[in-house]
Amino acid sequence: MAETVSAWHLIASGDATLFAIVRLSLAVSLLAVTIAMIVGLPLGALLALTRFPGRSVIVVLLNGFMGLPPVVVGLTVYLLLSRSGPLGDLGLLFTPTAMVIAQSLLVLPIIAALTRQTVEDLWHEYREELSAMGVGPAGRIATLLWDSRFSLITALLAGFGRAAAEVGTVMIVGGNIDGFTRTMTTTIALETSKGNLPLAMGLGLVLIVLILLINAAAWGVRAWSDEKGA
Repeated sequence: MAETVSAWHLIASGDATLFAIVRLSLAVSLLAVTIAMIVGLPLGALLALTRFPGRSVIVVLLNGFMGLPPVVVGLTVYLLLSRSGPLGDLGLLFTPTAMVIAQSLLVLPIIAALTRQTVEDLWHEYREELSAMGVGPAGRIATLLWDSRFSLITALLAGFGRAAAEVGTVMIVGGNIDGFTRTMTTTIALETSKGNLPLAMGLGLVLIVLILLINAAAWGVRAWSDEKGA
């Protein structure tokens, strides 16, 4: 009970350490989702509208990678960025940049796979109309992405929720360095093991509120788009 009161006090008092950790977590997650969005939206749309040998294999792999174990992603990025790895000379390991790279790889399959499914479903509805109008491949992708934007926002929010709640990946590539790469999830794990429950519980409360807001936003976007018939 005393720890809960202390946790709420940390939040209400605007504790500098707590909110610095929250800001870093949000910055890393938002940047990772933005990168995954830039790559994942056109990739998913392209897979939805094109047919080529091996496409089915790529689709199956993409869907499977939606449940990719975070520690595997973290280990892969660690091996790439470690001093003996192919990208070791860049000196990115144990930096926020490494955390962004790892989270982007974790979120990318989610956004690309959901985009493919959404655009493919819409393509069945728009196929005859766009073909009759002579719209080319680039125009089709742009049109279908725009018309499915509300569903895609839900996919982006799902990706952000996955990134914000991630702990294993960022722990491996970020190193959980105090004041530099320590995020909400890694701090909760560390402070709990140290017995510093007020800070861990405070961050846990912020994380729960954040996840609830993301889900509420996704539900609201979906409900609004259904009401508008978009």
